[in-house]
Amino acid sequence: MKVGEGNDLRWLELEQDIVACQRCPRLVEWRERIAAQKRRAFSDWEYWGKPVPGFGDPEAQLLIVGLAPGAHGSNRTGRMFTGDSSGDTLFGAMHLAGFANKPLSRQNGDDLELQGAFLTAVGRCVPPKNRPTEEELTNCRPYLLREIALLHRVRVVLVLGQIAFNGYLRALRGQGLDIPRLKFTHGLWHDFGLPAPSLVACYHPSRQNTQTGRLTQEMLDAVFSRIRSVLDIGTEEA
Repeated sequence: MKVGEGNDLRWLELEQDIVACQRCPRLVEWRERIAAQKRRAFSDWEYWGKPVPGFGDPEAQLLIVGLAPGAHGSNRTGRMFTGDSSGDTLFGAMHLAGFANKPLSRQNGDDLELQGAFLTAVGRCVPPKNRPTEEELTNCRPYLLREIALLHRVRVVLVLGQIAFNGYLRALRGQGLDIPRLKFTHGLWHDFGLPAPSLVACYHPSRQNTQTGRLTQEMLDAVFSRIRSVLDIGTEEA
């Protein structure tokens, strides 16, 4: 079942609330400016230019949390990590580990399906220079919390990059959970104990990280391989 299908209308209501959001004037202006100006390579596209909801399997055991839509990726296509190099890297690793039915996705509405995984972000609008403010992230946080509440089977949360890492931990604290101070480190695996799922940290698969070798495809594949093993076996061996 895909998000929005079945009798649970809460997913549809959540998506509608996200897409209609106007809480951050700076981001509204920026996302719409990008959509109007476009990139030459995508001049024939009608850009999405709105906040981007999460997508994936509503019965997911893996939640993946990124930073925010890319200017000419998700802000163009309307689907998280779709249409840019970050998505190419991410979906390749997800496909290899069995979390996606194909290794590449270029546009919303294609036949990409996530299997046992849900993909979202701490920010829903493309920010200037990929840097949302703390106030903007705070404005977005209720949407992530609503997704977490609906994703009742999640056992592992993979955060991509330090901003997503910090944003997710703040979301947990906002739920009243006693969360220890953790330092972002690629490959970090932390088990909170119930009710919070295990946390995994990974560098963001941005072009900057992949082109400099800070994050290689092998490193990302190893992260997903470990997650797959834990979900299949049922426990993490430290």
